[in-house]
This record gives sequence, structure tokens and C-alpha cells, in this order.
Amino acid sequence: MARTDPFPSTGRLEVVATPIGNLGDLSSRAREVLAAADLIAAEDTRRTAQLLNAIGVTGQLISLHDYNEEARVEPLVQQLKAGKVIALVSDAGTPLLSDPGFGLVRAAAAAGIEVRAVPGASAVTAALSIAGLATDRFAFEGFLPARAGERRALLARLAAEPRTLVFFEAPHRIAAALADLARSFGDQRAAVVTRELTKMHESVYRGTLRQLCAMARDNADFARGEITVVIAGAAPERAISGDTELLTRALQLLLEELPPARAAAIAAQLAGAKRSEAYELALRLQRGPATGGPATGGPATD
Repeated sequence: MARTDPFPSTGRLEVVATPIGNLGDLSSRAREVLAAADLIAAEDTRRTAQLLNAIGVTGQLISLHDYNEEARVEPLVQQLKAGKVIALVSDAGTPLLSDPGFGLVRAAAAAGIEVRAVPGASAVTAALSIAGLATDRFAFEGFLPARAGERRALLARLAAEPRTLVFFEAPHRIAAALADLARSFGDQRAAVVTRELTKMHESVYRGTLRQLCAMARDNADFARGEITVVIAGAAPERAISGDTELLTRALQLLLEELPPARAAAIAAQLAGAKRSEAYELALRLQRGPATGGPATGGPATD
């Protein structure tokens, strides 16, 4: 079939979304693009080979992941300039969302190569669509830092964020992450944890952060599979005036030497925030991981 590229002297980069679990979510267009591509750049060639085999497609694969992307970008751009059509895929879902590929997309666009999106599954939008939390404005934060100190510092900065927040988390860290979320955001903040979306054991856990901490502690299945966390944004009255990041950093340092009231008074002056807001944040920063009684409700499964 003849190609009708708007830039006939160059190839094309196709950014292809693949299923996050259910193979039926692969679009017919994505299947056609993968079958027609001269080369498929994949985060994990073994996983992509399994996908191609399942849909009856054979194709030339090359790995493109966090550890080799910098070295691979220029050779791939040269192939695009030579007229090749390259499909970019990640292990699952939409490439570049906490997955490699940004360097290639940026370089291809800068070289005048046509870059097309072949949209499809994404754990971010899938989780948002069923969470029952506000979706008019949201912020995707990717994976939380693995180190506890870095994770808590990030969450302290996000505590007053009014938009719905979406995170990915590794199963072996989900309990610790929820405890830190409850400590930073308050244990009554509404949240949803989704697990294994679109797969056989898909589960959706709903409740306050306090309730979710209890679920994570009591339910062994909670810490299995691919996890996406959706958290309600801060209520407008809890949004902090002034420089939130400066206020948080100042409090973290001052609380090591001073009681919350004194630390809040100094930090509020430094950051241009209200003293009452600084004091509330100081208490949240000092509060230990939340614990609570049995959670209400349980997982909703398909």
C-alpha cells in the first residue's frame, strides 16, 4: 500500500498505546500500525514480542529503555530521515507516561519528522474514569520516590494541591506510601487505589486514606500487581497562601529544633503565608503514619 505522508522525503514516528492488561483494548489502528512499521522501538522487546505474537504480527524489534535511550536516539532519527516508519511502544499503556520515549519524540520533532499519536489504553485515564473523584482538573505525578525522605518531602509540597492527584506505586511500597500520604494530606482525605486494571483480578479500593491504610495492612492482595492511586485535591479552604514550597522546606528544618507553634510563626514570615496555615501544615508534617480501625467496604472486582 502506498504511503501518503505529508513529508514524503522522511519517515514517520508512530507513538502507539498498547493494552495495560486486556488484549481486547488494542485498537485496530494500533494493530495495523504495528504490522506496517519498518521497526518497532520497545521498552522491553520480550514483552512486546509476546504482544506481537498474540495478535499475529511479525516485526523487527529494537530496545529503547531508560538505560539506552540516549545512545539510541540519533541512530533512530537517522533511520526516520531515511524514510523508515518506526513505532514506539512501552511495556503497557501510552508511551512517555512514566515510560521511556521522550528523548526520541523530542529529537524526531526537532528534526522535522512527522510524529503521530495512536491513542489507546492508559492507567492514568482508566483510574480517573472510575475513581469517582473530580476529573475536571488533575495532576499526574508518576511514581512516588522510593526513598522515604524524598517521598515525604514531595508529598508535603503537594498537600495543598487543589487538583486531583494521580500516582503510580510499586506493590511492595504501597502500604508505606499510603501511610506517608495520610501523614501529609490528613487521614480523612478521600482516595482510590486501583489494582490490575483491565486484568482478571482487577480491584478498586475506595475510602479515606486512613481506611486505605487499614486495607493495605489487612489485605495481602492489596500489595500485588500494577497499582494506580487517585487522591482528591485539597479543599479550597486548606490551600496555603504564599510560597508553599518555601513554607514546607522551612518547616521541615525548623521542626527539627522548635515546637510547631514557634516553627510555624517563623516559617509563615519567611514564606508570606498565614500563621494559622503554617501551623496546620506543621502539625501535618509532625504527625506520624495514620492507623485506624477496620475500614468500611472492600474491593470491587470484575
